[in-house]
Amino acid sequence: MKEFTYTVEDPNGIHARPAGKLATFAKQFVSQIRVLGNGTEADAKRLLSLMRLGATRGALLTFRIEGDDEDAAASALESFCTTQWGDGSGL
Repeated sequence: MKEFTYTVEDPNGIHARPAGKLATFAKQFVSQIRVLGNGTEADAKRLLSLMRLGATRGALLTFRIEGDDEDAAASALESFCTTQWGDGSGL
């Protein structure tokens, strides 16, 4: 299992558009990808599950990746978070 944390920086938090981008991105991996935050857990491949996190600016999210391609998935997801969500400009 691989794990990393990410602090939400976007002033609008993780709303529908960035959640949708993450879900689409995560679907390319066979590994199970879970996102934990605000006392709840979400399947990163499901938009509505991600929306239920209610992740606002400053929220700490923990990504847990487990499966055959977990190394590649963890690296790619961490890069995705910093480039797509890092400053909010990609949203």
